Amino acid sequence: MNVLAEAQVSSQDSVPALAGFIASSFSPLVAEVARRCLSGVTPNPATAIVIVSPDGDVETARAAASGGRVSPLLFFQAVPNAIAGYIAAKWDLRGPVVCLEEPGIEGGVEVARIIIRDGDADEALVVFVGDGARAVLVRGVRP
Repeated sequence: MNVLAEAQVSSQDSVPALAGFIASSFSPLVAEVARRCLSGVTPNPATAIVIVSPDGDVETARAAASGGRVSPLLFFQAVPNAIAGYIAAKWDLRGPVVCLEEPGIEGGVEVARIIIRDGDADEALVVFVGDGARAVLVRGVRP
């Protein structure tokens, strides 16, 4: 796998708010690290998105489970597919979207390798979200 670009965002970094996403830093963090990673390159439209997080969006889960009236936006953003779809639309990426519960970015890169090898995408944006976020844009060589 060739790494075309990479970026990192610390959990202490200030990231811009993201319209339509509330009560959690998870989705804005993913969008920001993707922006930083993709800004210096022209991603291929056949780019997959692989989001990896061992815990998912804990803040949204807590907000939704807090009792009382729950905002409908929390249902929308409760799964990582929501921010993956946002990134796909913003960057015109038309490859598959996969969300994984993994302990590190390596599992996401391995899934990207399989997606590319199988011909479902030419490259993949892999985003790991834990304490902060890291993104890599990878391209593989098909056999």
